[in-house]
Amino acid sequence: MRLLVIEDEKRLSDYLLKGLTEQGHVVDVAADGIEGRRLALGGDYDLVLLDVMLPGVDGFGVLKALRSATGTQARTPVLMLTARERVEDRVRGLEEGADDYLVKPFAFSELVARIGALARRGSSLGSASSAPSTVLKMADLEVDLIARRATRAQQRLDLTAKEFALLAFLLRRRGQILSRTTLAEQVWDMHFDSETNIVEVAVRRLRSKLDDPFGCKLLHTERGMGYVLEDRSA
Repeated sequence: MRLLVIEDEKRLSDYLLKGLTEQGHVVDVAADGIEGRRLALGGDYDLVLLDVMLPGVDGFGVLKALRSATGTQARTPVLMLTARERVEDRVRGLEEGADDYLVKPFAFSELVARIGALARRGSSLGSASSAPSTVLKMADLEVDLIARRATRAQQRLDLTAKEFALLAFLLRRRGQILSRTTLAEQVWDMHFDSETNIVEVAVRRLRSKLDDPFGCKLLHTERGMGYVLEDRSA
């Protein structure tokens, strides 16, 4: 794959360049948002690794420029790199069109796994897909990340901000069983506590709006493992 790393922390960018090159990828590196935006818009990359805190133009500015592009760059998968304490950045990144995010510090093996998952997802969608990357679709469900609007069968779903973030995360990981621990860490930015039922409560409320009024159920519980969003009607 041809990858673009936009990261101003030199030790990390050098580490990523070395590790990803050893994995067989072709890697370009930009140390600021202005150069990163130029390369992202002018190149043909399979994936962009994008830091949030960048000089010149921040990661959100680069992401907005990509998603507003008219060519194939608009559909380039973006994996954002964020600091753990900036949970609002991660939510905003997903809402504005990032495909996934990874919290610093991270294990290189997890980064490689995330890149592989995004590559497989892109291949399954096909290169002819013209749907904007800021709009996620599955069956009759449609989630517009920019307008923060979710609909099923063209009916608006009245979701809270946290329910919307949960749905967007599940939809980006469609077909994957996500544990309560993963959801607690990624959506609520909290280490999972077995005494806390926040995930179960949120899933139950989301399901009451997403599935209960409709015949086809999309949000499924895998006993002992977690939850998965997928269309099983076929």
